[in-house]
Amino acid sequence: MNPLVVGLILAAAALHASWNAILRGAEDRLWSITIIGFIGGLVALPLALALPKPSPESWRFIALSVTLQVGYCLFLVRAYRTGHLALVYPIARGSAPLLVTVAAAFVAGERLTGPGLVGVALVSGGILVLTLGRDRPDRLSSLAALAAGGFIASYMVVDGLGVRLSPSAVGYAAWQAVAQGAIMPLAYWVVRRRLAPLPRRLSDAPIIAAAVIGAFGYGVVIWAMSVGPMGKVSALRETSILFAALLGVLFLKEPISPPRVIGAATIAAGAICLSAF
Repeated sequence: MNPLVVGLILAAAALHASWNAILRGAEDRLWSITIIGFIGGLVALPLALALPKPSPESWRFIALSVTLQVGYCLFLVRAYRTGHLALVYPIARGSAPLLVTVAAAFVAGERLTGPGLVGVALVSGGILVLTLGRDRPDRLSSLAALAAGGFIASYMVVDGLGVRLSPSAVGYAAWQAVAQGAIMPLAYWVVRRRLAPLPRRLSDAPIIAAAVIGAFGYGVVIWAMSVGPMGKVSALRETSILFAALLGVLFLKEPISPPRVIGAATIAAGAICLSAF
């Protein structure tokens, strides 16, 4: 791939880990992820209006992607209830390519190559290290992280297909963000039975920042999937696992231990093997 594309994907990976770190450190994570989605949609709206609209064929992919992303957000919030960033994030991100690969083998009859088998073994082993260690998240948080990984795998494939039917990759990403921003407050109301209050305090500034970098980061990924192979884009994005482990230690003051380092690094290496080959 073009070095510029590679650099932008790595930057997007760092941004994705950053907004997850902000979310994990928030007091009310459901409210935070709702505001992140809502403001992200507002940020994307001018682009959506200025750029060519997605083709009629793309809209059903956007609708399905938004549904999957709302599910991902809700399960991610549950996973962070008791799980540390350095534990939950690698499980969620690493399980996504693992689930895609295993499903393709059983449902579509795709044969795993040597690197693919190595990737399955590495991701599975890394997840076991993180979920069976002494400071592991509770069972429900681990299951929620795995479910979030399933949603990630699903919406990445949906967006990878939908963006290629659209005349503008950035326009597709912008409308996807706008649609999700409109739906997230509704999801909040369904859970809490009240409207999500808008941020008003200075302490809410990190949530606003997370919204902006989250929208920009995923927009870059969607654009990259329109100009490069989906597998290689996904592989590079999984380096966010390492960024998240580092941010958990530096900014959230999470404890560092050999199992956490080994688990995160093993999952990242396995995800790259699964996605790149």
